[in-house]
Amino acid sequence: MDIQLLKVFFTTAHEGSISKAAHKLNFAQSNVTHKIQQLETDLQTQLFYRHNRGITLTPSGQILVSYAEKILHVIQEARLAVGDSSVPAGPLHIGSLETTAAVRLPMLLTKYHTEYPAVDFSLITGTSEQHIHAVLHYEQNGAFVTGPVEHPDLVQENVIDEELVLVTSVSHPPINSLHDMQLATLLVFHNGCSYRAKLNQLLHDEGILPVKLMEFGSIETIIGCVGAGLGIALLPRSIIAESEKQGRIRCHEIPGKHAIVTTVFIRRKDALITPALSAFLSEIRAHFS
Repeated sequence: MDIQLLKVFFTTAHEGSISKAAHKLNFAQSNVTHKIQQLETDLQTQLFYRHNRGITLTPSGQILVSYAEKILHVIQEARLAVGDSSVPAGPLHIGSLETTAAVRLPMLLTKYHTEYPAVDFSLITGTSEQHIHAVLHYEQNGAFVTGPVEHPDLVQENVIDEELVLVTSVSHPPINSLHDMQLATLLVFHNGCSYRAKLNQLLHDEGILPVKLMEFGSIETIIGCVGAGLGIALLPRSIIAESEKQGRIRCHEIPGKHAIVTTVFIRRKDALITPALSAFLSEIRAHFS
């Protein structure tokens, strides 16, 4: 099986369009079409349905996508393994929750960058759901997410426990019972956020149906809106400690079984641990020990 043909097929499947794949690969569309036809001839099966709306994977194509992803990743790993030296260098893509990146990682990343300047490090923030998907599909070398994460293809290491608190405006009365939130507007991150899931579980266990949810994309916006009295949020105490100290917001403790959330670092079991990743794992263990 020709690796170049496989790469064209995988890119086309990932992009969902021959024109988009051609643009990404810097090929003519006719070239992409020809290479896919070559691969179909080689495998003696149709990989895409062609229709007026574009293309759709056939059952055979759907099977081949997962194999193609693994094959192309193994080839990339082989190149890295053969060309690797003991000195950490090259790309390292790490995912993180925005809250973890803002509070827990700056010192760690500064130390890592100082000690390993040859590493081309990139940090991608997002939800736990997004990062788990990215690590599973070899798009990230590892990620800081909310645990526990139960998946047969992933390894996880506990990093730190975070205390979650309800956050309100300073003028908000004490929250003695979660039922005090019955009519409150809840300020949350987008779907896939572990804190939002934790809040949903907390309310569900108490038999509370939220009246209104407002979605936001950043911590700063949520804290600002909470401080202005727009609603209530569930956030790690470490994130809002400075705002609380400044008198901008007020914290309220929640029941013990819901109060702690564990951040873990995940990576694929079968992925090559490059010198860059190995050094980063060592820094994580030293930093959070």
